Amino acid sequence: MKFRITKRHILKFFKRLGIGILALFLLFLLLNLIFPLHDKIEYSTIVTDNKGEVVNAYLTSDQKWRMKTELDEISPLLRKTIIAKEDKYFYSHPGINPFAIARAFFKNIFRMKTTSGASTITMQVARALEPRKRNILSKIIEMFRAFQLEWKYSKDEILQMYLNLVPYGGNIEGVKSASQLYFRKNPDHLSLAEITALSIIPNRPSSLVMGKTNDKIMGERNRWLKKFAADKVFTEKEIEDALAEPLTASRGVMPHYIPHLAYKLKKPGSLVRTNIDLNTQLKTEKLVEDYTRTQRLRNIKNAAIVVIDNKTHKVITYVGSSDFRDTIDGGQVNGANAVREPGSTLKPLLYATCFDEGLLTPKTVITDVAVNYQGYAPENYDQKFNGYVTVEYALEHSLNIPAVKSLKLLGHEKLIRKLIQCNFRQIQKDQRKLGLSMILGGCGATLEEMTGLFSVFANNGDYIAPSYTQDDTNHHSLNIASPAAVYMINEILSKVNRPDFPLNWSATEHMPKIAWKTGTSYGKRDAWSIGYNKNYTVGVWVGNFSGVGSADLSGANVATPLLFKIFNTIDYDSDEEWFTQPKDCDIRQVCSETGLTPSEHCTDLTTDYFIPLISSTKACDNWQEIMISPDEKISYCKSCAPQSGYKKKWYKIIEPDMQAWLEDNRIAYTKIPPHNPDCEVIFKGNAPFITFPVNGSEYLINKKSPEPLQLTCKTANDVSKVYWYINNKFYKASNAGEKQFFVPDEGAVKISCTDDKGRNRDIKIMVKYVNL
Repeated sequence: MKFRITKRHILKFFKRLGIGILALFLLFLLLNLIFPLHDKIEYSTIVTDNKGEVVNAYLTSDQKWRMKTELDEISPLLRKTIIAKEDKYFYSHPGINPFAIARAFFKNIFRMKTTSGASTITMQVARALEPRKRNILSKIIEMFRAFQLEWKYSKDEILQMYLNLVPYGGNIEGVKSASQLYFRKNPDHLSLAEITALSIIPNRPSSLVMGKTNDKIMGERNRWLKKFAADKVFTEKEIEDALAEPLTASRGVMPHYIPHLAYKLKKPGSLVRTNIDLNTQLKTEKLVEDYTRTQRLRNIKNAAIVVIDNKTHKVITYVGSSDFRDTIDGGQVNGANAVREPGSTLKPLLYATCFDEGLLTPKTVITDVAVNYQGYAPENYDQKFNGYVTVEYALEHSLNIPAVKSLKLLGHEKLIRKLIQCNFRQIQKDQRKLGLSMILGGCGATLEEMTGLFSVFANNGDYIAPSYTQDDTNHHSLNIASPAAVYMINEILSKVNRPDFPLNWSATEHMPKIAWKTGTSYGKRDAWSIGYNKNYTVGVWVGNFSGVGSADLSGANVATPLLFKIFNTIDYDSDEEWFTQPKDCDIRQVCSETGLTPSEHCTDLTTDYFIPLISSTKACDNWQEIMISPDEKISYCKSCAPQSGYKKKWYKIIEPDMQAWLEDNRIAYTKIPPHNPDCEVIFKGNAPFITFPVNGSEYLINKKSPEPLQLTCKTANDVSKVYWYINNKFYKASNAGEKQFFVPDEGAVKISCTDDKGRNRDIKIMVKYVNL
């Protein structure tokens, strides 16, 4: 009986075939749900410099070097070589190659041993993800996993996974780890000979060891290169060059540069692309190591550096300590990110803010004399007072008292807000605790934050957060100070005839022009010097991580020489132009005695920068015409002046605190004669200021031998006598500026001081008698 194939038979066949394929597909989906693919891979953390070169890396949790090869690092040469050797039909099959399986089956049966494999690249990935014993069941599972991989990933992604998981002996996995450890380069820079040599090792990772069996590897490499030539995978010239290339590779170690920054930025399995310029980094590290070695005899053992490129706002150098390997002096501590006392380094921002608020200009005169703000009595670094000083002089000489007075005038809350805008984390945390002492270092800041802050002065007053990685492209600009205020600060800080110019520094011939500010913390624990020009902002911290101070530690003589060395290295003989005067900054004449716009009685004038419509236009008023007796022993007011028999004379108005300073320093000045004793008018304002005791303070007195408390006050320069009252009872009269003493009773004590004009001041203190 003849069997005829009809159209009906063909349709029936394809129908059953379709049902079968659909059933297999549904079974695959079901198995895919029951046995999900475990495709999570833990990679080593890689840190690169600004050129993409690996500068640091970290092992995975299972102690493997498994560095992720990115898709853009798979060069056409690498792709072509691996596919030609491992899986010619990789881009054609669905995860398994049936023809390769059949060929391997018959070849192995015929030779009665395993001589040919049929694993595709996808199946090798499956085996690497879930290692198993080599048997038939494992092969079936690998095939199923291969289908799952092909279902979920693209061919390029599967090839990437293969290149990331393939073993190269020991604890090395992935072509990037191998290329770094064996050839010290990225996989996209490998030659044909190097790629072929690497591709051989996974077949026998225990017997083919780079650096030990290079001759064997080279023999296998050349055999495969000749096979590539026979298959016309590469040109004759490419094969000829590859065969001639020697193999001298051996296992090296991973680079361990920028360890502090790498640790700060690392995330498990991530690729951290930093902006570090490795050449500048290594030069700076050598400078820091050599410099701190010379300072060890002075008990100064560590330093930290941050360098910002002002044109790109990228951190190009980051040194956390003088030597990361130093286990004795805490070399692993990140000094650039440690919270320290900033000393006087916040003063430039303070004065710039005061300029913008119209409170001060560079030539504004401030009194540098003893002050007391409710028990807080700041002192200058040299514990001396300078009397009348300009803001310019105060910043040049880093005087503390004018800075505290300026902060009092501005309000410390405004300065805190500015610092919070510049990402000062510790100041934001402590903002409710901070007061006037913050301007002298009574707060916490890091070198990272301080260097970022000073970059404001190199960028027309705009703060742009320093960028540590290439992925950080959010360069949001925030105005902190006006270009005019910044220019004034730059002009002050760029002068070289300053007391904080290092005494032992002479090599400035080729050093670029810079502006810089120094700072020294309380107890001489931290020395700061932060400098900048149009190209770079460099922050330097020197000290001890233990917090131990040193008598020789100061920003001027310890930190600044290192700052100058760094600028001499990274910006040597730079001819970059200096900052130009902005349009919103103008020049005017002012009285040199006050820094205010001159009045008709001002004879000594000078020029000063100012901000039009912002800076104060108040006229100088430090001279006043007073009515006095012909013998110049009595002064009169309008209420008590006689109709005749008096004359008028101009007197310079001197504040009480300046009078006290002038008298203490035996500097002569013209006093206003005492006021008419017969005058019945009680004057308002300028009441005596009681400097001691301090209002609101508590005093402990020894019961066995009570020590008297001192009474002192400051008065206007037309006052000759003052009268002291204790708990509303008259105690004693004395000349203005004269010290008195008394032994108080226990409990609350009210102290009053009245001058000979009838002006009065009251304070209250608390006294306790204790056994000392």
